[in-house]
Amino acid sequence: MTTHTDSDSGEPVLTIDELAARAGTTVRTVRFYGTKGLLPPPVIGARRVGHYGAGHLARLALIEELQHQGMTLAAIERYLHRLPPGLTDHDLAIHRAVVASWAPDAEERVSAGELRRRAGRQLDEGDVERLVAMDVVRPDGDAYRVDPGLLRLAVQLLDVPLSEQAILAARTVLVEHSRSAAHALAQVFRAEVAERTEQDVRSLSAHVQPLVVQALLTTFQRSLRHEVHQWLAGPEESRPS
Repeated sequence: MTTHTDSDSGEPVLTIDELAARAGTTVRTVRFYGTKGLLPPPVIGARRVGHYGAGHLARLALIEELQHQGMTLAAIERYLHRLPPGLTDHDLAIHRAVVASWAPDAEERVSAGELRRRAGRQLDEGDVERLVAMDVVRPDGDAYRVDPGLLRLAVQLLDVPLSEQAILAARTVLVEHSRSAAHALAQVFRAEVAERTEQDVRSLSAHVQPLVVQALLTTFQRSLRHEVHQWLAGPEESRPS
């Protein structure tokens, strides 16, 4: 494959076919992402041919990583639209490295027997239906698709007197705010890793992750304890003196 180079910037200039081949995707997918605003438009050159660069390639890699994390297309759109304008391909590679190193365990396909073994307790049909309603387990033929990171938590919730609707609403709140916090933290750390390689970013992220998780847990516990106290105290006691 012959790749042309921009004479001013020295950046590779790719046709849409070359971009799709480099990214390991299809021309149709590239065009679809363009119509959704996930990719900036190409530079139109001679003979009305669209030219793509390293920034487009880095953004496609970030989109792929977000998909591997399990994010829906709508969630990916929100994530990308919150990115600051003018990011370079190096900036996007840093975002991808952070996303990859902090991504949860991948979804797995397990048999019904394996699902019950991993749950660590007996599950009747009603229990499995509740796990499906929580969107932690999904039927897949004669097996199930399961998120290992959420399964044990969901099994514990089987004994909590909450409706599936309340659990799903709580999960939505936690996911949205967790992603917002992760995005904000990425911006904080961005200056620290701006000149580092992608491998260095992954290593730094792996060291920082447990510290951030513990800090978030502690902060959340204190905030939740305060909210419950205010709720139980009632309007009279919660008023400031």
